[in-house]
Amino acid sequence: MTNKASILWADDEIDLLKPHIFFLEDKGYEVNAVVSGQDAIDHCRVRNFDIIFLDENMPGLSGLETLSLIKEINPTVPVVMVTKSEEESIMNQAIGNKIADYLIKPVNPNQLLLSIKKNVHQHSIISEATMQSYQQEFARIGVQINDSLTTDDWTEVYKKIVYWELELESGQTQMSDLLRMQKREANNSFGKFVRRNYIDWIQNPDNRPLMSPDLFKKRVFPLLDKDEKLFFILIDNFRLDQWRVVKELLADTFTFDENLYYSILPTATQYARNAIFSGLMPAQIEQLFPELWVDEESEEGKNLNEAPLIQTQIDRFRRKYTFSYTKANDSQHGERLLNNIASLMQNQLNVIVLNFIDMLSHARTEMKMIRELAQSEAAYRSLTKSWFQHSFTLELFHRIADKGYKIILTTDHGTIRVDDPVRVIGDKNTNTNLRYKVGKNLSYNPKDIFEIREPLKAGLPSPNLSSKYIFALSESFFAYPNNYNYYVSYYKSTFQHGGISMEEMLIPFITLTPK
Repeated sequence: MTNKASILWADDEIDLLKPHIFFLEDKGYEVNAVVSGQDAIDHCRVRNFDIIFLDENMPGLSGLETLSLIKEINPTVPVVMVTKSEEESIMNQAIGNKIADYLIKPVNPNQLLLSIKKNVHQHSIISEATMQSYQQEFARIGVQINDSLTTDDWTEVYKKIVYWELELESGQTQMSDLLRMQKREANNSFGKFVRRNYIDWIQNPDNRPLMSPDLFKKRVFPLLDKDEKLFFILIDNFRLDQWRVVKELLADTFTFDENLYYSILPTATQYARNAIFSGLMPAQIEQLFPELWVDEESEEGKNLNEAPLIQTQIDRFRRKYTFSYTKANDSQHGERLLNNIASLMQNQLNVIVLNFIDMLSHARTEMKMIRELAQSEAAYRSLTKSWFQHSFTLELFHRIADKGYKIILTTDHGTIRVDDPVRVIGDKNTNTNLRYKVGKNLSYNPKDIFEIREPLKAGLPSPNLSSKYIFALSESFFAYPNNYNYYVSYYKSTFQHGGISMEEMLIPFITLTPK
């Protein structure tokens, strides 16, 4: 951090402030002292200053009048009122004119120094402190990655990595590359953990972490059984980091109970969301409700049967809840949803699916303009926050809160930015997803993937007797040898889902209670 900042100080008693000026100059600052508001304005017309100290009670132009004229010349310069006035009306006017600080004389030099640091050097100070903190934490996170033996261990590792991702982003430090390296290391270890344990989780549901088919039985029905009226809002493709940037928009309205749960494999809507709504693994859906299951080869939409699947789960557990199901794909659907919110509240359970983030993910792959707008993880989060804030979505949450209803906010899976192509060969019936493949004639290097040779053991349908599933790990994606270079360059650095990573599998499950 450098102290070489320029200061303009306007005060008709500037000679009495010489000791303070000498103190600041001794700290390395350039101080330009003037005795009137007009002099301050004249100086601002010919050069820019990093910060301006302004007395309120000066002959000629008052401090407030000077402030308004300075803001016309340079709207972004931080202006600090340094004045004897303790009148509340002056304070209110100064704050209304967006002053950076308000100091009442007599001030001591350290008050001035603190105001400069807060308004001029805050960014660099925070960046430096954040870098030092992450450097200290880096080794501890590394140990956690190596020592993570349980599902809870991994949720804590992922929460910590997301925390530092957002901290380093806000500080815009040079540590981001180190964090990306550490996240990749964590995802490599997480992939090994899932490979060792996944089949056992599916075979022993009583001893597994909370997973997609468990949500209604273990988290939704208990609330409804207590006569709670509930909105269950599922945002497709919604990650923990995206929740964290959206959270601040809701903090004044709700309190939060934050949890993560494990998505089933494949971490794709057809499988994971249907498992949530049915309370069953995909193979069970196909067996018990074949008319509601849509296989990989079908041209039919994969998520047309969600409301009937919810009804099957309510019936299976012998509940009598009334429920509604609404899917919103665009602003028109959203407006209709807002207009219909009063009638929805007659139900005990209202399920709402919002598809924007999934649409954004696909658009980023297919449209150059969206790819430019969402070049980085930070930009992807920013677009998510902008959508949430400026679409109907924030208004939806507020209206629900106004009626005192709880909200469960969750997703069916997350998404990961892919960078590492893995060669795979399949026949014409192999599905097109870049993070998982299902087929009977797949060729690949077993070291690069997680393979499930007996789909039923993983709760998955088997389109053919010899069908198997393979899943991409960490940041990899499947590429065919034909036209390989074009394929890789087109999909590299796109956001994909279906495979095994913390971002795809460890996903938010948030209970929001109105304040």
